[in-house]
Amino acid sequence: MSQRILSSVLRARPSAVLSRAAAPALTTPVRFSSSDSHSQETFEQFSDRYVTFFQGAQDLFEVQRGLNNCFAHDLVPSPGVVEAALRAARRVNDYATAVRVFEGIREKVENKQQYQAYLDELKPVREELGIDTKEDLYIS
Repeated sequence: MSQRILSSVLRARPSAVLSRAAAPALTTPVRFSSSDSHSQETFEQFSDRYVTFFQGAQDLFEVQRGLNNCFAHDLVPSPGVVEAALRAARRVNDYATAVRVFEGIREKVENKQQYQAYLDELKPVREELGIDTKEDLYIS
């Protein structure tokens, strides 16, 4: 498709296109992705960034956007990040999102033992905030 557009532009205004083609800096596309700014980020910096983000999230959209961005990375968030996300979900009064945080953790970890380790470490927070896992809801 871009070839067709280019050929039609060349036929329509050859002098304007040729003058731009002479300047390679203008015609060389540079694409920045959102992950470029965090490419050299350590796991601790990642965790601190998301803990801070979730502590400042004031509405459901922000919480869900943060969760989506956090879980999009090729790593499992630290328990501190998960705790901050759970507190943010309860702060904006969205129980379903809090339950789904654990579903995301279950999908990201490599095995059931790791998931159980997250559940064990976050048990006091879960009890404090009154959050059940999806498995607990189906058993009840």
